[in-house]
Amino acid sequence: MARYGFLGLGIMGKAMAVNLVQAGHSVTVWNRNREKCALLLELGAEAAATPADVATRSDITFAMVSDPAASEALCFASDGVLEGLAPGRGYVDMSTIDEDTSRNIATAVTDMGARYLEAPVSGTKKPAEDGTLIFLTAGDRTLYDDAAPALDIMGKKRLFLGEVGAGARIKLTVNMIMGGMMAVFAEGLGLARNARLDPTELLDVLAAGAVANPMFAGKGPLMLEGRFDPAFPLKHLQKDLRLAKDLAGDYEQSFNSGQAALDLYSEALEKGLGDLDMCALFKALTD
Repeated sequence: MARYGFLGLGIMGKAMAVNLVQAGHSVTVWNRNREKCALLLELGAEAAATPADVATRSDITFAMVSDPAASEALCFASDGVLEGLAPGRGYVDMSTIDEDTSRNIATAVTDMGARYLEAPVSGTKKPAEDGTLIFLTAGDRTLYDDAAPALDIMGKKRLFLGEVGAGARIKLTVNMIMGGMMAVFAEGLGLARNARLDPTELLDVLAAGAVANPMFAGKGPLMLEGRFDPAFPLKHLQKDLRLAKDLAGDYEQSFNSGQAALDLYSEALEKGLGDLDMCALFKALTD
């Protein structure tokens, strides 16, 4: 049975690593804040002192961190992943990052004879806990095949999209769409309330029609109740919209609606709502 490593035990990573451990796999974990390792250690995971140590002890090392800078630090810093990899071993970065960062990491990993797979996920806290994430992978096909048993524990669907960069591009596109949907949804709920309508009736209408979707059904009641516990922190979606804007620029694609959503999320971030859930945009627009 393969030995797995897991780096980054935040909202998403902790739930994903728990699923691997509970499925009976050998998992070595590391997190910058060591306290976040406690639950995994109770469940039977082993702790490592550094990312390099994790990579040394693992056949395949998974990473799930917040942004491109964190991914680069995890890989290139002293005692980083590169110092622990060996020829044939695998490194799977599941973070949402830009394609240039992913390619830089891929080059460094493959130059030393190891294998690299980018595998950003579609899904937030509940799908991570339930093992129903969607993996958008690209890179080394042999690593994709070898990592498949672990990916199938953590997710319900996986796609192999070809060369490194394709996974990053599609994930940023997905999150651009999600950010735009949430923005107009938040404004719509606010409009319903200010127009002397019952917003819960609006939710019923939406759920019965062509625009029905799980995000509106799940987030709508929470927004109306003022419950913004972070499943996907607002600051991370704002980051993804910024990266999507850069991606659009690279390919000379318009970003008009994306820019409108980015502006709204940036304003919410300035109001100090970054650590709340992405649906706290409703709070920023209506308070």
